[in-house]
Amino acid sequence: MGDKREIETARLVLTLPVRRDFDAFASMRADPLVARYTTRLPATVSESWERLMRYRGFWEVLGFGFWTVRARESGRFVGTVGFGENRRGIEPSLDGYPEAGWLLASWCHGKGYGKEAVAAACSWLDRETGFTRSVCIIDPQNTASLSLAAHNGFTVFARSFYQGEEICVLERFRSG
Repeated sequence: MGDKREIETARLVLTLPVRRDFDAFASMRADPLVARYTTRLPATVSESWERLMRYRGFWEVLGFGFWTVRARESGRFVGTVGFGENRRGIEPSLDGYPEAGWLLASWCHGKGYGKEAVAAACSWLDRETGFTRSVCIIDPQNTASLSLAAHNGFTVFARSFYQGEEICVLERFRSG
């Protein structure tokens, strides 16, 4: 695994999560608009704290993980993007593959930040790890995330259920 963990794009800076990210992260996850296709209900402070710790822990255990995304010029919190291994117990199994995920603050929906951040994360995965395949799950009604995933090379290869909800299961192969 590579050791370059920070990423800069034209408009964004992606860094490993740190404590100072927590308030903005918790606020984002408490927003009903942000939660509608993921956890369905706004997250509590405790749930957000545990998620932030998990995001950072992925880096220590797996050598990849989630980044905090901020606007390059203003430093404003945009969201999180990255990869984990969640051991969801679904079929088809996603175990052993980096599972992509992204969550953006509602203020920046529709501004292209998601496409830019996910593209940077996928490029990092291709360049810095030996993985040739990554996966993700998306609510079939979340057309914005399905479009973002397609823009970054993810294609639907199965439908499944997670926590009683139907999901699309997508995969992406290393470019080139």
